[in-house]
Amino acid sequence: MAKNDAKPKTQKAPGQFRQLWSMYKLTAKSDRTSVVYAAVALVIPVIIGLALSFITAPGNVLNLVITLITSLMLGVLLAMVVMSRRAERAAYTRIEGQAGAVGAVLSSGLRRNWRGAEMPVAFNPRTREAVYRAIGPGGVVLIGEGTRKGLTTLLEDEKKKIGRVLPGVNIEVLLVNTEPGGVRIFELTRTLYKLKKVLNRSEVSLISKRLAALGINIPVPKGIDPTKVRMQRR
Repeated sequence: MAKNDAKPKTQKAPGQFRQLWSMYKLTAKSDRTSVVYAAVALVIPVIIGLALSFITAPGNVLNLVITLITSLMLGVLLAMVVMSRRAERAAYTRIEGQAGAVGAVLSSGLRRNWRGAEMPVAFNPRTREAVYRAIGPGGVVLIGEGTRKGLTTLLEDEKKKIGRVLPGVNIEVLLVNTEPGGVRIFELTRTLYKLKKVLNRSEVSLISKRLAALGINIPVPKGIDPTKVRMQRR
């Protein structure tokens, strides 16, 4: 009797293009303006390219075709960049206000020699307000997640701890919330990168190791899984 050697079919993982297309569709659904921005980014290079072709080589069909193809490819690239950034913003906006949102951004979105962790260095279990720490060219940054009033004591305690270990080190404070003067969650990494450079690469590494010995003032439950909001770095 013939044996049935058929193996169960395994579902193929979606390719990179399909993943990108799915991400863009979700972004367009949640942020309709993203389609407008992407369309503008696509059309502008084409218009500029055609104008330059007509001005510099009128009547030259070959030049027109090459310019059109080149400008179209550039437009597609710019449109993809726009959609990726809008997708990142949309993903971060969905977790805004949730406990652990700052940790998710710090653990998955930092670059440019910046270091951060998913877990906070201080936490109030009653109000769920937390303080995170990032270290980079802009110095040591304490990032409060919650209201300004509720974070005052936590931030002051952390500044004193750091001051005892690293006297004279530059300490910046950011509050991530929707209050006046606060930083929105999708603006956090950009705000960190804009800080004035006060530390070089070796100083960042040394300070990071010194502060790692301080530990954290918790217990605190896990917040948001950073893999669920991991986006392509800018």
